[in-house]
Amino acid sequence: MVYPALTMTAPMPSSAGAPGLARLAALLAANAPCDGSFATCIPGLHAVRASRPSEELVHGLHRPALCIVAQGAKTVMLGDEAYDYDPSRMLIFSLDLPIAAMIRQASAAAPYLSFRLDFDQERLAELVLKAYPEGVPLLREGRAVYVAQASEAIVDAAARLLALAAQPEDAALLAPLVQDEIVLRLLRGPFGARLAQLGRVESTRVGRVLAWIRAHYDQPMRIDEMADLAHMSPSSLHGHFKSLTSMSPLQFQKTLRLQEARRLMLSTGMDASLACQRVGYVSASQFSREYARHFGSAPTRDMMRLREAGLAEAVSFSQ
Repeated sequence: MVYPALTMTAPMPSSAGAPGLARLAALLAANAPCDGSFATCIPGLHAVRASRPSEELVHGLHRPALCIVAQGAKTVMLGDEAYDYDPSRMLIFSLDLPIAAMIRQASAAAPYLSFRLDFDQERLAELVLKAYPEGVPLLREGRAVYVAQASEAIVDAAARLLALAAQPEDAALLAPLVQDEIVLRLLRGPFGARLAQLGRVESTRVGRVLAWIRAHYDQPMRIDEMADLAHMSPSSLHGHFKSLTSMSPLQFQKTLRLQEARRLMLSTGMDASLACQRVGYVSASQFSREYARHFGSAPTRDMMRLREAGLAEAVSFSQ
């Protein structure tokens, strides 16, 4: 496997209390009794567990969400940038992003445990109005992914929300209130203004382009047409898009194509030539070159290696 150069985030001091993290970890373990990602009765709330480190990077499309590690450690890569997070740190995604991830610290005795809450974009937009009644402060665009310390208040709210998963009747009434509390605390924190702006990105010019690529990744893309869709010049679109995602529109589309081709081959047994066509490549040789550059080996060899190693999970991931 070929790993790109990493740009690591700097270590940060812990600010969330150990008792709060211990409670969150216990609740995650109860809701994820074995390895995997487990949905709860609360919409968008998941408990994730892994009892061993990843053998290689796992690729997939991550939706907008808040992730908090209660035990273990993980690295998430967006393009050539890497974001490390471990106990008490949270990772915030504000866009659908094609990423790669690797669990770095986990064992049967002390499994990796993570809390994931998917954002409700409509509710987020409503809460932005409450958090910023005078309007969201203007700021320069930044990445649509952010790592920070999870405050003790956010860890406590996450634990209370997860505890409600064992009480469906109470959860129906109280979970939305705790979810709102978590989002409002995020909006009032250091990442708040950026989350507020990016939370409404589906209605922005760049958001329209990103949505088009997600829906039509297998179709030819012309930058001039995408620029018209965004009401920007091609150079302006390129700059704004890369600022948010670390990729150009064409790189973003290529990453989605390669991830989907790998998923098709590994999960359905589809051969490389058909997967190549299915995701929109015209040239099989170009597909093979770009696949090898992205995943470290040519498609056929990569499939043999993954199947022999029993690494079907390499085509999807959970935070």
